Amino acid sequence: MRTSRRTGWSSERHGPTALVVGASHGIGAAFASELASAGSGLVLVARHADPLTELADTLREHHGVDIRTISVDAGTAAGRDALTAVIAEQEIGLLVCNAALSPIAPFVDLDDRKLDAMIDLNCRLAAHLARSAASAMAPRGRGGIVLLSSMTGDFGTAMVAHYAATKAYLRVLAEGLWAELDEYGIDVAACSPGPVATPTFLSERPRRSRGLMPATLSAQAVAHETLRRLGERPVIIPGRRNRIMAGAAGLLPIATRVRLASTRTRQMYEQ
Repeated sequence: MRTSRRTGWSSERHGPTALVVGASHGIGAAFASELASAGSGLVLVARHADPLTELADTLREHHGVDIRTISVDAGTAAGRDALTAVIAEQEIGLLVCNAALSPIAPFVDLDDRKLDAMIDLNCRLAAHLARSAASAMAPRGRGGIVLLSSMTGDFGTAMVAHYAATKAYLRVLAEGLWAELDEYGIDVAACSPGPVATPTFLSERPRRSRGLMPATLSAQAVAHETLRRLGERPVIIPGRRNRIMAGAAGLLPIATRVRLASTRTRQMYEQ
């Protein structure tokens, strides 16, 4: 184990290039922007080429960094293979795995295709990329891995039961890798935000729920705090109010937590 630990991302501590998966908008784009402003080279990945190219052009213009874009469906075996090949051929100092599917619906309304697609993109992709990145970083003695989890993954919640379960997998994976990879100089964290004002979140037109709610943060705030605190702890919850709420929720009986969260989610999304 390392006897001393500095926290926060830097190209010196982690490496010159970051791979951001799910980068075309929202939290992924915010990570790309934060990293580019700090001088990191980037490999940006998303399914749709046009918004990815637009983001890359903007970041090059403003920050003058080297950026490679890859348009691929990362939830497929071919997409995963393409990204693991990138990790094998290029020194990736930071992996940010942000790509996810997040339908809001009763579990029984999800068909087989959607159930499997969520596991493929939200879980299987992260496992493959984290293993490939860790294998490449370990001999170098440095690197970082950020897996995008969610406060929703802290316990089950109606309307997002399958999504919450995939986010729980990412949190637990990051916790284990945080301990396992520390001896190799690799920082691992699950970024576990509450509501984030991304295009995906806003497109669902959530209604304001009654009672206490986690604070809705900007994607930029989430990315900034995660990078600043990388290496500090295995799970990073951006936003002081959200950390307080997560701590308070942990004191409640699990049945109470699940009922409260489920009621809140239904109030926000059921029409």
